[in-house]
Formats: sequence, structure tokens, C-alpha cells
Amino acid sequence: MSVAFRREGDDEHKEPKFDIPIPPGPNLVTERGLKLIEDRVAGLEAIEAPDEEQQRELRYWRQRLATAQIGPAPAEDEIGFGSRVTFKLNKAKREIRIVGEDEADPAAGLLGLQAPLAQALIGAGPGDLLPFGGKDEAIEIVAIGR
Repeated sequence: MSVAFRREGDDEHKEPKFDIPIPPGPNLVTERGLKLIEDRVAGLEAIEAPDEEQQRELRYWRQRLATAQIGPAPAEDEIGFGSRVTFKLNKAKREIRIVGEDEADPAAGLLGLQAPLAQALIGAGPGDLLPFGGKDEAIEIVAIGR
């Protein structure tokens, strides 16, 4: 049989695994976000014989740790990175905190800085009415905290 028709194994036909893409822009983090990244790196480094996927994750998290920058403190009366925001969206009251991309967990009220809702809130203050989702005055800012 010709070598051209011989198959070495199933592995040669698998798609290559590329590194996990790094989100664009600065890697702003909260103090909590930095601790989460540090813990993730430490956990992956503690694995004695990491498999390919664990090595891939470790490269990603080491890069995120190396580029992490604690975000600037938001102004007292203006929504910014790290702000806790209480607002009404379509008359339903919600509370979120604007955090870095790696810390984001919308189900837990942690919204990544690049999220459309976070971008709509940045720069607003208590009492402001903001457009969102194609509706004027869809968001009403109730309170801002840290």
C-alpha cells in the first residue's frame, strides 16, 4: 500500500487547538478580579502533569495576570469602572457592578466593562434617564456606590 493512503492515527485529523483569544483593549480589573486571576494561575501551576487544555488555560491566565491593571476609582457621583449601580430598566429595579471582562458574571450582577449595558451606564449619575435598546429613557439611575 502506498504511504499516501496510510493513516497514522486519528490525532492527525483533529483540528489544532489555538490559544484562547485575549480580549482587546486594556485589561482593567478590580481588586477582587486580580485575586481571582492570581488564584486561577496558582491552581493551574499546581497541577503536576497538566494536559494540553490546562497548559492552554495557564498561558491565557498568565497573560491576563501580566497585563492586569487595577481600574481607576470612579467619581462619587458618576458611574465608572468598579461602580455598583442601582437602576430601573423598563421599570424593573436591578443592581449591577461594572467589572473587568474576566470577572464578569451577569447572573451574579457582575457586568463586564465592554457589555452594551455597562457602556450605556458609564458617565451617568443619579436621576439620569438613559436610552437603551432603541428606547429613549429606558434606564433610570437610582443610586451609585462602590
